[in-house]
Parts: sequence; structure tokens; C-alpha cells
Amino acid sequence: MSAPDRGLRMFDLHGKVALVTGCRRGIGLAMAEALAGAGADIVGVSAQLELEGSEVQRRIESAGRRFSAFQVDFADRAAVADFAQSVVSNGPAIDILVNNAGIIARAPAVEHDIATWDRVLDVDLRSPFVIAQAIGATMVARGSGKVIFTASLLSYQGGILVPSYTAAKSGVAGLVRALANEWAPRGVNVNAIAPGYIATDNTEALRRDADRSRAILERIPAGRWGEAGDLAGATVFLASPASDYVSGTIIPVDGGWLAR
Repeated sequence: MSAPDRGLRMFDLHGKVALVTGCRRGIGLAMAEALAGAGADIVGVSAQLELEGSEVQRRIESAGRRFSAFQVDFADRAAVADFAQSVVSNGPAIDILVNNAGIIARAPAVEHDIATWDRVLDVDLRSPFVIAQAIGATMVARGSGKVIFTASLLSYQGGILVPSYTAAKSGVAGLVRALANEWAPRGVNVNAIAPGYIATDNTEALRRDADRSRAILERIPAGRWGEAGDLAGATVFLASPASDYVSGTIIPVDGGWLAR
């Protein structure tokens, strides 16, 4: 086998099953499509995911991979727990878990509604832990698995007008390190990707604000807003054998924002 062939095999996900939350659009859709392109079958989960005929299903099946759809409200604690246990009990065995689902709420801290705070923390931090706990237990028992969280630039920074989101994503960063410390010795890699300013629904308000958009672009060395597809390479890397000695790390995909 040639060296290029050996290199490509490091990123081969054929025979693997990946569960991707928040897969209906944006970053989650791009992640699911990238994993399918590398050979993985996809279990897709989202709060409003169509059980048949979704865009993500079309893309995954166009890549020649199998797709299963689940609709779960990540703010509903009972629903999340039931889903996690159902996956564990009924299969298929999950080789790759991508905890991507998330929401954001913008308001000054002194005006930030506590019910909104609770919802953001439930969706962005509590639910990812519940799912990782259940599926991670099966990975630990098998001695192999890949867990990928979607962190944020606000896992490093405080942000503006997003206290609940910053708290949740800071928690995600700590959770990645805590799980990695426990699970790396058992053959399970836990890592995260921190997207920069990506053109998705979550950043629409910023992109509409001419002053904020200009200030953001002036700080990004790459000189542009990111696209969801920019996350594809890091996702496949962290899901593949190429990252077998990578644990507890957060990979920024930010056009150079944090280096500025």
C-alpha cells in the first residue's frame, strides 16, 4: 500500500455509525454530510427534524450512506433522557457522537430572563452531557469511540450580551477536559471544535448589524465570515483514526480570530 493510500485510510469512516445532534441545518448539517462523505452512516437528531424527506437525509443518502432520523426537543429533560436510553437499548451502536445542538439568546445580563437562561443551559450543556453519559458508557465498555462537542469562541472569551450562552459553552470546554481525563485511558477520545463567526442562523443578527459585522470582519485575519463547510475537515479528523492520540482538546476553526 502506498503512503498516500495509508494516509487516506486514516480518515476512512466506512463501517462506522455517527450520531449528530442539531443536524437539520447549518453546522450540524455540514458535519453530518462530511462524516457521510468519509463513509459513516448517520443517526440524525434535531428538535424540528423531519422524520422523512429532510435535506440532511437527501444529502446523506446521496453519498450512499444510511440515515435514521429522530426528533428530540433538547430543552425537554425527560425527552432527552428517553432518547439517550432508547439509542443505547435499541441500537445501532454509536461509534462517533457529535454533540452539536445548541441555541443562543441575546440580552444584557441585567435583563436576561432566568427561564431563558435555564433553557439555554439545558440545550447547550445539560443535554449534551446526558447524551454523552449514556452513549459514552457504551463506548467505554467497548474500549473505543469518538465524542465531539461543538464549543465556541466564547469557551475562551466572555462575549457581549450572551451570558447564558457563554456560561454554557465555557461549561462545554470544561466537560470536554473532564470526560477526556476519564475516558482516554479506556480508548474513547473526547474533543471539541470551536467554530468562529460562521454564517448561520445563530449569527444572522450580527451580520445584519453593519457596525458589528464590520468590526468582526476587521478582526478575522481570513477576512471573511466562515461557512458551515469550513468545519468539515476538523470534524472528520476528530472522528477518525487520525486523531487517536488527541484527547481533551478544542480545535478553533475561526479564520484566525483567537490569534489576533
